[in-house]
Amino acid sequence: MSLIVKKLFFAFTFNFCLFTFLIIGIQNSSQKRKVDLLIDKSVELPLSFIIGTAFISGSILGSFLKYNKN
Repeated sequence: MSLIVKKLFFAFTFNFCLFTFLIIGIQNSSQKRKVDLLIDKSVELPLSFIIGTAFISGSILGSFLKYNKN
């Protein structure tokens, strides 16, 4: 397996585990907010879910960037 495929596999596996822990951890969350989208607002979601999902999606997108150290 090439190095790029290994890194992407590790990134997806790690972020999937983080997402699983996030879902388990927000079970008793009481603070709920709506996300203001461009067209409309979303349903009320726990604040920790919004922050955690933004972090995980940024981590996944960041794993696609090529890092050149010159």
